[in-house]
Amino acid sequence: MKKISVSLSGHQTSITLEPEFIDVLHTLATRAGKSVASVINEIDTSRAHDTNLSSAIRVWILHQILSQQA
Repeated sequence: MKKISVSLSGHQTSITLEPEFIDVLHTLATRAGKSVASVINEIDTSRAHDTNLSSAIRVWILHQILSQQA
């Protein structure tokens, strides 16, 4: 597991993900022309409040990959 720190709504927070997910998150953010922090902020604002942010990021990554294969 690997931690990354980002600012969400003006508050610093750490997110713990497997290194493979962090690598893919960086790749997808770069392809979209966005920073990792901005992508995480978008995921954070769109997730259900009862959903863990790390889980929401994993699901977002999965959806991105599946949509690219369609």
